[in-house]
Amino acid sequence: MAVRQALGRGLQLGRALLLRFTAKPGPAYGWGRPERPGPAAGWGRGERPGPAAGPGTEPCRLGLGLPGRYRFFRQSVAGLAERLQRQFVVRARGGAGPCGRAVFLAFGLGLGLIEEKQAEGRRAASACEEIQAIFTQKNKLLPDPLDTRRWQGFRLEEYLIGQSIGKGCSAAVYEAAMPVLPQNLEEAESLGQLLPGKGPEILPRGEEAPAPRAPAFPLAIKMMWNISAGSSSEAIFSTMSQELVPASRVALAGEYGAVTHRRPKGGPKQLTPHPNIIRVLRAFTSSVPLLPGALVDYPDVLPPRLHPAGLGHGRTLFLVMKNYPCTLRQYLRGNTPSPRLATVMTLQLLEGVDHLVQQGVAHRDLKSDNILVELDADGCPWLVITDFGCCLADERVGLQLPFTSWYVDRGGNGCLMAPEVSTACPGPRAVIDYSKADAWAVGALAYEIFGLPNPFYGQGRAHLESRSYQEAQLPALPEWVPRDVRCLVRSLLQREVCKRPSARVAANVLHLSLWGEHTLAPKNLKLDKMIAWLLQQSAATLLANRLTEKNCVETKMKMLFLANLEYEALSQAALLLDSWRAAPRQLL
Repeated sequence: MAVRQALGRGLQLGRALLLRFTAKPGPAYGWGRPERPGPAAGWGRGERPGPAAGPGTEPCRLGLGLPGRYRFFRQSVAGLAERLQRQFVVRARGGAGPCGRAVFLAFGLGLGLIEEKQAEGRRAASACEEIQAIFTQKNKLLPDPLDTRRWQGFRLEEYLIGQSIGKGCSAAVYEAAMPVLPQNLEEAESLGQLLPGKGPEILPRGEEAPAPRAPAFPLAIKMMWNISAGSSSEAIFSTMSQELVPASRVALAGEYGAVTHRRPKGGPKQLTPHPNIIRVLRAFTSSVPLLPGALVDYPDVLPPRLHPAGLGHGRTLFLVMKNYPCTLRQYLRGNTPSPRLATVMTLQLLEGVDHLVQQGVAHRDLKSDNILVELDADGCPWLVITDFGCCLADERVGLQLPFTSWYVDRGGNGCLMAPEVSTACPGPRAVIDYSKADAWAVGALAYEIFGLPNPFYGQGRAHLESRSYQEAQLPALPEWVPRDVRCLVRSLLQREVCKRPSARVAANVLHLSLWGEHTLAPKNLKLDKMIAWLLQQSAATLLANRLTEKNCVETKMKMLFLANLEYEALSQAALLLDSWRAAPRQLL
């Protein structure tokens, strides 16, 4: 009984001491409800393996260690205490002497401290889940331009097509609009509106329509080049299925009837909507028309009926999307973002990449030409990832691609191919891990966003290759770039995947750096202060969201942060920031 009493006293004393020297849990978190156990393996949206906090990180400094570590330590201490108890009981013949009681009191104290730490972690995880649930409901996408025309827009003849927006290695993009459909022909003639006819209405190059008839072009139509897919709709959709990964639920309804098309098992995945990912509003096949500039810009891929030397088939895939003013490359040519704005832009890319990873999709072709930009009312850019033609979205393999031969497609844009992809060698059991490959590409793109040349482009001494570069060769970002961002970019460009933060952790680093500077400043940050800050951010963001009709970019980013809030990923981000700020400046 003396042993049990000592252990019980130790547990009570451990709890009392912890509550004495730390903030009392419960009301401090602002939730007013009894603690409830959260999931042990992963918080929020699901399990995340997550990288380690990095070399030199001290989990105890912030008080944000993971519950799993405490669980393991508690079990170890409990096992040792049980063995010592048996030894002392045998020696004392039914009781423990003063020495034995002191030992068990010490062990009980340790168990009490660890148990309370676990309870703190559960309360913090529960708070994060509550906040995440609220903002997941609030983060609803704006309706797309074709929502009011649910069963329209599945034929090329319904669109007015304007001038070329751009072209790539597999498609051409044109501005487009759907003419207003009036109630009757007399109304149309009186308003001077364009009506869809037997073919797509095309605004000739160099000609301007009269002012009353000039339409806006809120849409963009992407015409794929069909060289080898055949002319049947089924073959075209099968060959170009990766382009349909960001398609909305009704995008294929016109091609397959009133019932939304269901993708075959084992085929490409379908992304759920995200504000930093393009949405394909309509997808259909049609005969290839002669669009403005076609004979000059891409004559070789036209069908023979349009160009005698053309190699293309007569039918191809058309994708309808929202029309964005420019690409990221075009935006950066004429604009120099401030350090804070550039940080927010990098954060948007990380949020988009994290959404892809959570859906088991790798883009594999991130570059400034494949990122679209839209400006808000204040001129702040909103970034959207587009062009999924090279993506990995296979239900069967997820983000782990078997690399059995050199014929396996590793993706596009070899310059921004992560080291684990570019150095992979095929073999019977070789697998390429794409879980952090897109995050690496964002680290490389950060140089362009902050106004520097991308070190993985070009030629000469400054040019680096992902296959062979070393971290010491990475060019230093200027001193005016925030220190946290400089550390994060170097961390994202680590060659070893295990040393590289995930997109979620990297995004949380920037969120905390942007919005939580005062909260993270003091050393030995406590969980109750972190949760109190999260509650304050939640209230302020909800208020800002309700007071303004059109949210600014920073408010949208805060809502995304709170909708993706996870205790484990937040803890890892806080630990990274703390380790960077504690390190000598010359080492960064």
